[in-house]
Amino acid sequence: MDTFKFHEMNLTWLRGGINFLDGGTMFGVVPKALWSRKYAVDENNLIELPTDPILIKYAGNNILIDSGIGKGKLDAKMKRNLGVTEETKVEESLAEVGLTTKDINIILMTHLHNDHAAGLTEKQGDKLVSVFPNAKIYVSKVEWDEMRTPNIRSKNTYWKENWEPIQNQIVTFEDSYEVLPGIEMIHTGGHSDGHSVIKLVQNNETLLHMGDIMPTHAHSNPLWVLAYDDYPMTSIYAKERLMKEALAGGYWFSFYHDAVYRIVKWDSTGKEILDGVKRLDNI
Repeated sequence: MDTFKFHEMNLTWLRGGINFLDGGTMFGVVPKALWSRKYAVDENNLIELPTDPILIKYAGNNILIDSGIGKGKLDAKMKRNLGVTEETKVEESLAEVGLTTKDINIILMTHLHNDHAAGLTEKQGDKLVSVFPNAKIYVSKVEWDEMRTPNIRSKNTYWKENWEPIQNQIVTFEDSYEVLPGIEMIHTGGHSDGHSVIKLVQNNETLLHMGDIMPTHAHSNPLWVLAYDDYPMTSIYAKERLMKEALAGGYWFSFYHDAVYRIVKWDSTGKEILDGVKRLDNI
């Protein structure tokens, strides 16, 4: 599995599943002639999008960023419609580093769309249970509220199967919240009303996980937002503000969906990648 050592934090990308989605949808109004130069697309206009949680081992904690696409909850038709070619292998990935799902004590949810939250629960017989029973699950209050009472648009991705078994584990916040020293969640909205980013700070160096307002390295342009975004202008404003801060500060960026890079650092213009870790753990 792919890893990155960020000072006292050890990051490992787990195998959370793979789906293929329409490239045009993932890049919104950006012409294919532009985005296809930056991200590979197949003959059906589909692009590969892993759904790989990040395990952070830090200060005696086993922390996850998001949970994977889940397993055993989608029938053949749903897999086809969602472009799912691989389901979650998080349990197997954890075993490779000597952990079980019970060892995870903190989960940081950027948002609760199905491809990020389905890995929180699983079927045991005819019952749905929590995959990570000993974890506190942090998510913005706005996101948690909409998860349970979705609107006409969001009901297609906020499924009760993904929240009912874990509701007693949820910890919500507004605006921002320091989960541990050096780990901050920041509510941005945009992709979903309750979407958050995650900022890791170590020894005056910062790593920013932008969630789905920048799902891949090819989405670094603030104007390149998803057609899936519920509030695209909010995504643009949040990304513009964060990118200005991050590029000036020489931040690292990590990804959940990127088929090419796990982590990158751009130059001050945001156009040239100075350093990064490529995704070698292709399933």
